[in-house]
Amino acid sequence: MNNDEPRVTGIGGIFFKSQDPDKTKSWYRDNLGLDTDQWGTNFEWFQGNNASKKGFTQWSPSNNTAKHFEPSKKEYMINYRVVHIEKLVDRLRNNGVEILDDIVSYPYGKFVHIMDEDGNKIELWEPNDTEYDKIVEGRTK
Repeated sequence: MNNDEPRVTGIGGIFFKSQDPDKTKSWYRDNLGLDTDQWGTNFEWFQGNNASKKGFTQWSPSNNTAKHFEPSKKEYMINYRVVHIEKLVDRLRNNGVEILDDIVSYPYGKFVHIMDEDGNKIELWEPNDTEYDKIVEGRTK
């Protein structure tokens, strides 16, 4: 792809409605470690200490009949990149957060699903970006 071509390069923000935004921000702060303020939070990340290493954010529309958002009734699911997924799941479980499944491992990372305070299904992903890069590179060839 031409680097001068205008295009989307990643997710710039996630915006969604909430019955009680302050309570939701507190839930995300207390359970997932987001440093929230009056507007929400900002993610600034790079791949390790080497900015030349790739990191990925997936964007994927789903068919209206898709079932993988269930048990949430919402029309979206957010995937958060995480570290130390096992410890995080232990903390979430101790905090009474609904854990929907067991951690599943693939060569490109580990996944688990939870429900937040507003009934949104969340996918947590501890990536293996080296392996994920092989998948992405395979798609572009």
